[in-house]
Order: sequence, then structure tokens, then C-alpha cells
Amino acid sequence: MKYGELSREKRYHRYQLQLSIGEFLLGLAFLVVILLAGFTLHLENWLRAYLSNDYLVLIGFVLILGLAESLLLFPLSFLSGFILEHHFELSDQSLVVWLWEKTKGLLIGGPVGLIFVLIFYALLLHYPQNWWFIMGSVMLLFSVVFARLAPILIFPLFYKFEKIADQELAHKIAELCSQVGMRLEGIYQFNLSKSTRKANAAFTGLGKSRRVILGDTLLQNLEHSEILSVLAHELGHSKLRHIRKSIGINVVSSYLGLFLVAKAYGALLPQLAFDDVAQIAALPLVALILTLYQFITSPVLNAYSRANERAADDFAVALMGESDSFISGLDKISDRNLSDRTPHPLVEFLFYSHPSTEKRLARLKQQSI
Repeated sequence: MKYGELSREKRYHRYQLQLSIGEFLLGLAFLVVILLAGFTLHLENWLRAYLSNDYLVLIGFVLILGLAESLLLFPLSFLSGFILEHHFELSDQSLVVWLWEKTKGLLIGGPVGLIFVLIFYALLLHYPQNWWFIMGSVMLLFSVVFARLAPILIFPLFYKFEKIADQELAHKIAELCSQVGMRLEGIYQFNLSKSTRKANAAFTGLGKSRRVILGDTLLQNLEHSEILSVLAHELGHSKLRHIRKSIGINVVSSYLGLFLVAKAYGALLPQLAFDDVAQIAALPLVALILTLYQFITSPVLNAYSRANERAADDFAVALMGESDSFISGLDKISDRNLSDRTPHPLVEFLFYSHPSTEKRLARLKQQSI
């Protein structure tokens, strides 16, 4: 079947998939080339000619390689994040605003990433045998702190959050949450339309910072009952302990991954003529091994996530007492987000954290019979 014969949704997702795979392979190739060609060794030696402190050498090393990789991958990122979104009429964002949003993400994520690299390097220096376990613990602590503070400190840097204007809907949401014993810090709407026409809603935060956030695009296009059904699905994740279980599985996966990376890293160092686990020129090898590990394990984690999504769908129907509002809500969101309702089974297995829209709707419609 030629592209011209495909539906608009399938063409959009096929292009996005091709660009994502291209970006992944190009990033992988970048790491392989700089390691095999000896570029990382030359770069470290060049930096040491000007800098005597190991940590300053590391910072320079990371900044130069990070800039080089960003420039290499930028065309694909621009195509997927800007050109395609505009071509398929999913965004009105100007190029200047899009670039500024990307820059803000870099200004926030860059320093955080650099801190992680510095911690990682310090662990390699002082705990060359057990660095993987300590690093896993650092990542776990950070993820908990981030989940708690992100809705308050990070998200508002990208979107304007305000208390939901529709008080009737706010009251209904609060009642729905009280049915399952969930306490909220607040119910907010945010200007998602500034960057996309897609619709979205979520629960964010942990403990006292937990809040409901609703994109303005969702509020404008869904009825109250449909919004409540979508949130009932999210409540299902909380009530069925999916969030805690997913955190636990991700923690195990992270520790296991870092352990396997440590073993593979130690075994491959002599093959690439590196002398020490803390040699700066060898560090991209860790990124390469970790990327491959994440690629191999992501289908397993996605399969677990899809099972949770089906259970949360069932919970939403039970909580609402009917499935029609959830069906119509999912249908509208799918249209709004230009979802591929029937992806290829292999694509769904490898990349989808949710069951395809068609499968979800089919299950829900069976429940309504």
C-alpha cells in the first residue's frame, strides 16, 4: 500500500515512527563511531592539555559531545516536532516559540543531566565495583523528589496553570475522587493549546502535591461525563496500585540494567583499549550499553503497561456505572490526537504503552452490551 492510499492518521504515525527510529539509530551510530574511531580519546587528551582538573575535563567532554550529538539529531527532531505537527494541522506554534520551548527544556534538563554525570563519575572513581547500586539509589531518590516537585516548580515553566474555571466540573471531579478516597491539592487547567491541538489530562504529583491537570483542548472538546470517564481511568491506576507497582518494576529494571551495564562495561573496556572504568574517554560506552538495554527491555515494560491500561479501563467503567461516556471520550481524543487506531501488531508490541484505540473501544463496547 502506497502512502497516498493510507489514512491521514496512519501517514502521520508512519512518518513519526520512521523519524523516531532514524533518530535512535543515528544516536546509536554516533556513539559507536566516536568510540571505534578513537575520537573520545583524542578529545580527552586535547582537553587535558588545557585543563588539569578531572571534573573540568569531564564537563568540557560532555558539553562538546552533547553539542555535537544535538546538532546531528536536530534535523530529525525538527522534522518530527515541528514540520510534521504543522503539516498535519496539530500545531499553530511559531518556529520562534518552538525553538524557545526546546531551549527552555535544554536549560532545565542540561544542568540536571550534567549533575548526574558528575555524580556517576565520582562513583566510578571512588566505588569502581559498586557504583551501579549507588547510582540506582540516586536515580530512585531523584525520581521521587521530581514527581513531588515537578507540578509545582517545573511544569509551570512551560504552561500556565490556573484553577479550573468550570466550577460544576470541578465539583464533579472532587466527588469522583472522593469515591475512591483520593485527596487532591487542586484541580487545574493549563494552556496546552499553545503548543498542540491534541487533548490530554492527567494526575500529577505525589502526596500533598497530587493534582488533576486538564488541557484546555480537552475542556473545549469533551463533555463533562466524558472528562469524568477519562479521569476515572486515571483513578483506576491509583486505586489498583499500578503507579506503585510500576515504580517497583522500574526500580528493579533500573538496578538490573545498571548491574548488567557495569558487567558489560568492564568486559568491553580492554577490547576498546581503555585502561580504567573511570577513564573519561570510555564513558560514552556506558551510554551505548544502557541505550541497548533500554531498547531490549522496553517491549516487556510496554506489555505490562498495556495490561494495566486494560485494567484501568475496566475500573473506569465500573466506577462510572456505564461505558458510553468513556467510549465517546476515547473516540474524541483519538480523533483529536490523530491516533493510529489499528497499528501493525509488531509496532504495537514494540512501541505502544497503551493498547490500540480500536482494541480498547472493542473491549468497552462489549461491556456495554
